[in-house]
Amino acid sequence: MNLIAHIDFQFQENAQAIADARQRLAEPLAVAVETMVECLLGNGKILACGNGGSAADAQHFAAELVGRFEAERQELAAIALTTDSSILTAVANDYSYDVVFARQVRALGQPGDVLLAISTSGHSRNIIKAIEVAHEYDLHVIALTGKGGGEIGRMLREGDVHLCVPAQRTARIQEAHLLCIHCLCDGIDRLLLGVEE
Repeated sequence: MNLIAHIDFQFQENAQAIADARQRLAEPLAVAVETMVECLLGNGKILACGNGGSAADAQHFAAELVGRFEAERQELAAIALTTDSSILTAVANDYSYDVVFARQVRALGQPGDVLLAISTSGHSRNIIKAIEVAHEYDLHVIALTGKGGGEIGRMLREGDVHLCVPAQRTARIQEAHLLCIHCLCDGIDRLLLGVEE
């Protein structure tokens, strides 16, 4: 195996996936930013969830809002539903892993809040259940998916935002998801702080 050539291929594939995502996602990302800012200005909060690497993305997003992204600003209300091991293990043990996020959305979500639901496949059962509860409680849903969007893409409603990376490989989807998260954070800061450039 020519390892250098394979590494070069990874970079090329990433660049193509990002270029494809750029064409498809710029407009829905802008809508997602506006939805999140409206939520935050209305004293709402953003709940984020995902599994595995997507759990890390949910935590990354919440950290950027509660802390800061690139500019100094007030703290913003965001909670990663992936971080409380006692809640996750209690719910998984007493009920089912399928509802570890749904029960938290039901407990913490209020009408007008936003659920950032991350699933590379679009088929994660616990993300689907969380979205169902979000719809029931009138939360806005912003879904980050790939691979065509899967079941999540089919269940989204008018007013939800679907950020579906046009790629099939999980690694490429996750890489594009991170860029989308940074676009969301940057856009939120620009709208809240009035940055024009």
